[in-house]
Amino acid sequence: MIKVGDTLPEATLKEFFDVEANGCALGPNAFKTSDLVKGKKIVIFGLPGAFTPTCSAKHVPSYLAHYDELKAKGVDEIWCVSVNDAFVMGAWGRDQKSAGKVRMMADGSAEFSTKVGLTLDLTASGMGVRSARYSMLVDNGVVKAVNPEAPGKFEVSDAATILKQL
Repeated sequence: MIKVGDTLPEATLKEFFDVEANGCALGPNAFKTSDLVKGKKIVIFGLPGAFTPTCSAKHVPSYLAHYDELKAKGVDEIWCVSVNDAFVMGAWGRDQKSAGKVRMMADGSAEFSTKVGLTLDLTASGMGVRSARYSMLVDNGVVKAVNPEAPGKFEVSDAATILKQL
């Protein structure tokens, strides 16, 4: 598992755009993590799946509710990473009303989740390999904090925990 002091590994994440803007086309756009993190303080939180109960009712809403506080403490971006495709993440972002606050980043093949060592095998329940639930603070590509959850828990990966670590 990735730890404090490690550099975020190179991986490709996809983000769905509803409108063409800033050089990004309509639909899924691919981004390399190394390009996204340069010179930025980013909060990343991972979760098992879009539209799932805890993820939709608690995890994403915690970051939306604390968005202004996180920005006031110098956070440039907030990412939600899940092993879903960009179309699903885009639809979930619209449902959660996260536009302009939380970037809904698709890790469709679990590349990023695997490279950071934060996967969860939910094959027995028909969901395959997913992202584990966690939060992470990354500054210019270097991990400053990582908060993995125990399976089935939601205790340390919320926005309030990250706020205490800033």
